[in-house]
Amino acid sequence: MITWTRLTAASLVALGLAAPAVADEITVYTALEEEEIAAYVEAAQKAMPDTEINVLRLSTGKLGARLLAEAGNPQADLIWGWAVSAMMDPQILDMLEPYAAEGVDVLPATFRGEDGKWFAPIGYMGAFCVNTARLEEKGLPMPSSWEDLEDPAFKGEILMPDPNSSGTGYLHVNAVLQSMGEEAGWAQLEAVDPNMAQYTSSGSKPCKSARVGEYTVGISLAFTAMQSVEEGYPLAMVFPEGGVGYELEASGLMASSDNKEAAKAFLDWTMSDDAIDLYQQYKALITIPGVDASQAAEDAGLPADISTILADIDFVEAAGNQDAVKQTWKDKFGR
Repeated sequence: MITWTRLTAASLVALGLAAPAVADEITVYTALEEEEIAAYVEAAQKAMPDTEINVLRLSTGKLGARLLAEAGNPQADLIWGWAVSAMMDPQILDMLEPYAAEGVDVLPATFRGEDGKWFAPIGYMGAFCVNTARLEEKGLPMPSSWEDLEDPAFKGEILMPDPNSSGTGYLHVNAVLQSMGEEAGWAQLEAVDPNMAQYTSSGSKPCKSARVGEYTVGISLAFTAMQSVEEGYPLAMVFPEGGVGYELEASGLMASSDNKEAAKAFLDWTMSDDAIDLYQQYKALITIPGVDASQAAEDAGLPADISTILADIDFVEAAGNQDAVKQTWKDKFGR
């Protein structure tokens, strides 16, 4: 378990120091990236000094499996920043209790559950990470769509995450299928498959491999692309024509929690000004009206109105079809 805590009372007593009382302790399950978790928890801990915040970070799929395995004896007090397409599993929703976090009413209805069980002030979106130096060296054209990646010249030059192990992989596949339709979507993915060097288990790895010149194109995350551009890598962030896939990162209160007041206070913090300031550092997709993306996002090419590049995603459909899509993917592309 990745855990951020203050010194415990026992350790302070052992040092001969006075120990402040810790009134509450909460266990938080999340699929957020580790580097952002550290920044968020540090800020939340300052806002909640009497609450010990324990965080377990798992990938999207593993977090769901953990919750279901613990269904008879839940261990988490809340879920924080988890793919809404996973959260909408009826078995998971049954574990949640409606709670209107302070400030959540500013979110458009699209970004919060009608039943009040989840809300999503943030999300993540896909992008093609294109190494411009390798592109020029290989004499390859700049891709602007999935169709462009069919070009035999890209054979062995593309990495993509496997949707069976990566939420990022699933958001890309889901966007293609929902934008093009099932038949045309699978045909498109099959047309690109011969050029794939590898399907990875990590959503960020394709971009990180492309930025250092191991491959030309990494089908990955916009945040990793933005970060790479900011750090000076020869990388272009490309949003495929026809709509880029995205996912909402939802949070909700576990009905079984024994520490609901502290858990609610944490959920309130996720909508606070302090949290929003941090989202601007780490997120390409912020659903809170009036909040601008970071300068780094702008410099990397993120449009001011991201709705112009996002695919039209039905998250209920994405959740319902997830098992079937993953199985079809495995049957077609499993290696």
